Amino acid sequence: MSRRNNAVRGPTSALTEFLRESGITPTTIARRAQTRAANEAQAAARPAAGPSNQAQQEDGDVVMEEAQSSLPVDGYASDNLDEPDEPAPKKRRQNKATEAKQKEKEKAKAKKRANKGDDDDYEDDGHEDPYSALSKMWKGDLPKPPIGSFEKCARCEKQFTVTKYTLAANPPPGWLCHICAKSSGADPFKKPAAPRKRKPAADKRNVVSYEERRFPSLASVCIDVISKHIDDVEALGDIGTMNVEEIAKALAKNRRLTPENVMLFYDIENVRLTLYDATNLKSPALCALASLNPNLTHLRIEFCGHMDDAVINTWATSMPRLKRLELLGPFLVRPPAWQAFLEAHPGLEGFLIIQSPRFDIECVRVLVESCRNLKELRLQEIGQMSDAFLECIKPLGGQLIYLDLSKPGIGDAVSEKALISMLEAVGDALEYLDLSGHLNITDALLFRGLKPHVPNLSSLVLNNTPDLTDAGVAEFFDNWNAARLSRFSMRGNHGLADAAIGALLNHSGSELTHLDINGWKDLTEDGLKGIPAIATNLKRLDVGFCRAVDDFFVKSVLERCVDIEEIMVWACQRLTEHCPRKRNVKIEGLELSN
Repeated sequence: MSRRNNAVRGPTSALTEFLRESGITPTTIARRAQTRAANEAQAAARPAAGPSNQAQQEDGDVVMEEAQSSLPVDGYASDNLDEPDEPAPKKRRQNKATEAKQKEKEKAKAKKRANKGDDDDYEDDGHEDPYSALSKMWKGDLPKPPIGSFEKCARCEKQFTVTKYTLAANPPPGWLCHICAKSSGADPFKKPAAPRKRKPAADKRNVVSYEERRFPSLASVCIDVISKHIDDVEALGDIGTMNVEEIAKALAKNRRLTPENVMLFYDIENVRLTLYDATNLKSPALCALASLNPNLTHLRIEFCGHMDDAVINTWATSMPRLKRLELLGPFLVRPPAWQAFLEAHPGLEGFLIIQSPRFDIECVRVLVESCRNLKELRLQEIGQMSDAFLECIKPLGGQLIYLDLSKPGIGDAVSEKALISMLEAVGDALEYLDLSGHLNITDALLFRGLKPHVPNLSSLVLNNTPDLTDAGVAEFFDNWNAARLSRFSMRGNHGLADAAIGALLNHSGSELTHLDINGWKDLTEDGLKGIPAIATNLKRLDVGFCRAVDDFFVKSVLERCVDIEEIMVWACQRLTEHCPRKRNVKIEGLELSN
């Protein structure tokens, strides 16, 4: 039974429902199209038709209208799409004029198919897919009416004149008058936004932080393979002591060192051991380190955040020959454990720790009293640093050659007077001094602390001490008769400029191998010229954030400093893609165009 005449309807789309509510249905569309076609056929047949066939034509029209109500032509009802095709009614006999016109249409369609070359796949209008016919009919791509013509507004139904600013109704069909277009929120006079041009790849900047090796050495390839299969420790066998440190560095890049594969680096005959990233080594693994390497004299472990009292107590009894200990991040070790360890190792010559907030004044006192031969001391980023710490260090005078008290927990916790007093006590033998981050340091420290009491200094680091002046630093180096410096760093001191660099180069230029003047923003081209002209033995140079650095300066450094290995040029905006390069020299921070 056909569903055409009953009240049951299947699901329809939102568009079909909207059109039905507006009085637009496939039946009405088909009726309109069929009526138009019938009128055209009737008009074409009138000249040839006589009185005898007029009645026949009228009868044909009546029959056509009756068939129209029951079977749509070229239209599809959504209720009938899934029904079996009903038998078509018998065709009425058509007059000669209508037959001739249909033949002409068929010839035109055949010719069109031949031109397209789609004889096999082409489907004419009579064979449309009923599921897509309706969507094709309402594409909404009707052309805009000519400017100056009259149209009826789709919203207010008033007649208006079409201009180039006339907007289409949304939802279609139809057009909106100027008033309705503005009330809808659209701006008829708004110019279309210019298409955003995609930035050419050649204009994009690429920050080059290192230069890759085009052809890796055989040793580096082997190290990469070992690092990749590091978990198969037993199968690796003996890899030789020369490559152990390189493998340790490779593992530290992606933190692959674990309690299982760390055994690769353990040996009862080890006297030196370096682990660059012990993040994954828990307390039991660090305790096992001491038991499996009892003869260690030099131990360096970075990122040892899991070290606790149990570890340091195990080390106190298991590594009696230890002479130098370097740790980064032993946060969990408490003062009693530190004191017990220091008392158990009176032969320590180097004690270097970074970021140990529980290391207090009592630990310093035990360190100085127990380790009489201490030559290297680093207490960096110690939260409890104060003037009292410096008083405890004074007995080490005459034997300390390395002293690092940089980056205290509170920048102004240590007074300049206490620093000068300490240098007076321990400065005679000092070769390396780092007092970075002490905000109370002024030019007075240079003239009253370094100049009279530190004659043998070869490395000076005073980063982030903003009260130092350009004139004061220049005068200090002009009048300092001590040995020449090989390493100098005053990065982050924005007040220093040409006078300071000129005096430094005149004093130590020929001996400098490491120079860091990052952040000397007021340094001019004239001040920079002296670096490659005098400091020809440089190996590492950091001129980041120096505004005057350009391609010519880098070229001069590469040509005159024959031993240069690394140049840091971060935020040097005058450098271009034409910046010169040199094989085996890393230029970090250079911004280039692809």
